[in-house]
Amino acid sequence: MVKSELIIRLSEMNPHLLHRDLERLVTTIFEEIGKSLSNGDRVELRGFGAFSVKERPARIARNPRTGESVSVEHKLVPVFKTGKELRLSLNKEKFSSGFGNSENNTQI
Repeated sequence: MVKSELIIRLSEMNPHLLHRDLERLVTTIFEEIGKSLSNGDRVELRGFGAFSVKERPARIARNPRTGESVSVEHKLVPVFKTGKELRLSLNKEKFSSGFGNSENNTQI
């Protein structure tokens, strides 16, 4: 799903809201998440997951085509870790069909 599809789906689910207001809302949420991450903050959406920033140190890598050593500078990368509820809902089918440990048959 891309951003425009998300806005359309939200619009269908909430016909009383204007499309342009939903577009502004989704854009603002994404911008705020991006701003928080660029400030080094962690963003947690309960039940969905958490966005954070991880530092990758400088290293020497290899160009796979030539085999030549290449210096890679340190960089910051965004990381997403799923929340428990999202993880369970993704695996709900697996656990309800009898696979896995019976202790993991958690209902949401």
